[in-house]
Amino acid sequence: MRLEGTFTALITPFRGDGSIDLDELSTLVEWQIESGIDGLVPCGSTGESATLTPAEHVQVVRHVIQVANGRVPVIAGTGSNNTREAVEFTAEAKAAGANAALLISPYYNKPPQDGIYRHYRTIAEETGIPLIVYNIPGRTSSRISPETLGRLSRVDGIIGLKESGGDLVLAAEAVARADADFSIVSGDDALTLPLLSIGGKGVISVASNIAPIEMAQITTAFLANDPVAARDAHYRLLPVIQALFIESNPIPVKAALQILGRIAHATVRLPLTEMQKEHRDQLEAVLDGIPRA
Repeated sequence: MRLEGTFTALITPFRGDGSIDLDELSTLVEWQIESGIDGLVPCGSTGESATLTPAEHVQVVRHVIQVANGRVPVIAGTGSNNTREAVEFTAEAKAAGANAALLISPYYNKPPQDGIYRHYRTIAEETGIPLIVYNIPGRTSSRISPETLGRLSRVDGIIGLKESGGDLVLAAEAVARADADFSIVSGDDALTLPLLSIGGKGVISVASNIAPIEMAQITTAFLANDPVAARDAHYRLLPVIQALFIESNPIPVKAALQILGRIAHATVRLPLTEMQKEHRDQLEAVLDGIPRA
């Protein structure tokens, strides 16, 4: 598959009792596709994969694939800090019909760079599904170095990187070291435009959960050689993007979806808690320009 454009890191909607609401998930998927999004990413950090059971994880991935029905690619979040478990999750996503898998770099273990390399290479070799590496040191306590990313870009089946490291110099080094057909996309909405300017190909976005058309305008314009339009779209959406991260993701984006009438409940699972009122008020104040359901 081609990793280019705007892909939505889907939330997992919960009912008030904390159970998964598949009807709301179906509605969100349909709206995203109708809005022209380039692909969907269930069961990532935004989808609260850390608190989904293995059975729920498979259920959500299968449901998104079923509803999407081939209209857009589905990239399943299948990461783990246990390589064997990541292989199993990824194999299940492939069996369900996912187009690719997104795997967070092993967290907590703090593996050496060769361990990170061998982790991803093993999964690629044993599953045979296109893989996207996910660099997010703020959540994993370890960074994938540009040198390691260069090595990974030459492993058969590893097609790209979701870059959430917050360091554009290191991101540029990764772009420079990677094979030409290896796609680097932003995992940080606010840095999508800067990353595009140094060779990135798109974004796996939180903000597109609530503003898919508006978020896609940034990548569509830039990739069509219209950087001015991309810049204008970036600045229009920037206050919303900033508000979506005033508490831990996905607390604000779920609150925003509820405010906009897209979901009934902003429920998250412990240890996450619902948004503080003062922050919710700040969020609501910047949502005036975002279309409601």
